[in-house]
Amino acid sequence: MVSTRACIIGAGSSGITALQVLRAAGVEVDCYEMGSEVGGNWRYDNDNGVSSAYRSLHINTSRAAMEYAAYPMPADLPDYPSHWQIAAYFDDFVEHFGLRESITFRTEVTKVEPVEGGGYDVTVRSREAAREALTHHYDHVLVANGHHWDPRWPEPSFPGSEDFPGRQIHAHYYRTPDVFDGQRVVVLGIGNSATDIAVEASRSAKATYLAMRRGAWIIPKFLFGMPTDHLTDSPLARGPLSVQKLGMRTMLRIAVGKMTDYGLPKPDHDILEAHPTVSDDLLSRLGHGDITVKPSISRFDGSTVRFTDGSSVEADVVVYATGYKITFPFLDDTVVRAEDNHIDLYRRVVSPDRPGLYFIGLVQPLGAVMPLAEAQSHWVADLVTGRVTLPSYAEMRRQIAAYDAALRKRFVASKRHTIEVDFHAYRAELEKERKARQVTA
Repeated sequence: MVSTRACIIGAGSSGITALQVLRAAGVEVDCYEMGSEVGGNWRYDNDNGVSSAYRSLHINTSRAAMEYAAYPMPADLPDYPSHWQIAAYFDDFVEHFGLRESITFRTEVTKVEPVEGGGYDVTVRSREAAREALTHHYDHVLVANGHHWDPRWPEPSFPGSEDFPGRQIHAHYYRTPDVFDGQRVVVLGIGNSATDIAVEASRSAKATYLAMRRGAWIIPKFLFGMPTDHLTDSPLARGPLSVQKLGMRTMLRIAVGKMTDYGLPKPDHDILEAHPTVSDDLLSRLGHGDITVKPSISRFDGSTVRFTDGSSVEADVVVYATGYKITFPFLDDTVVRAEDNHIDLYRRVVSPDRPGLYFIGLVQPLGAVMPLAEAQSHWVADLVTGRVTLPSYAEMRRQIAAYDAALRKRFVASKRHTIEVDFHAYRAELEKERKARQVTA
């Protein structure tokens, strides 16, 4: 095996599986984590300062679909565990594989620089007082810093928003619903965070409005008495896309009816052409009249929020559930650029322009990230140890262009869909890549 040193940035769900896989492959590896614990976004009030978990958060993909193959979740967990249970699972994962000794906590990676002749200089800084920065050299760097931590606010901001006398927050900073007690609340967005927050607000707010630019397909967590993704993990999910769409549309129509039956706008796209919004509560809260649907915000007039259809409401709190920017503060733009959430990566992992630089978990799947990050890590371990090779630069570029073209054809145009993948198809793609380019003795 080739002697090599690797660095992993981040000990969240992607970083710890990368660490486990690389160590099992015999790679000398260090992992740097800004916080005091593993878990990243799933660690509530994580002292890394960038977690967006709110107190009531539960997973939107079921336990069976989210677990690592190397370490299944305990069978006594509920179908949709809470963030506390997920964080405990990560702790158990790290302890089981003895990974903690390879993680340097309370340490931020401030710079990753390519070195002439190969490899990278990685500068790290302890978050403890009076510790100077240190630079280490690595042959390979795996970026696992997540993509749900740098909030994207509406750009440009809505006219008059600077004079709004109430409170404006991004969903990233939301923690508990007491901020909504007795308030008039507008939530902008129709993704998973937007629907969760609107549902919570509707239980104690004076009035709750859910504003959105377009309609969405709301998928319940349970269909026919079982977690919905157990159905989407069936042979149906491995069939042609047209069959998958027909199956999902039929099941939803039988189980919940039409989206317009609940006052939501008719989706301007077919099912599976946007990242799914999963909620068991939204439709019932709409049906009870506890949430009022509005189109997108157009502008503010003092405390009045005006919408694109000409209607308006008085508001005390506005929550922007408008997504996140893909950001790598430790990488200069000359190394890697992520303009408008787009980054050129072969198979969503490898930088063709920067040998030895890999990105783990930088996907938005129709399914769970964790098993895909695990699969990506196995491929990277093969690359790092020389068991498999990469294709030519030109071939990598052709695949990236084909991926981008397929995204534009398949999904609604949105910064949210620049890293979208189909769970089963993508995992099969990675496995095929590993087998096709094995190095023969």
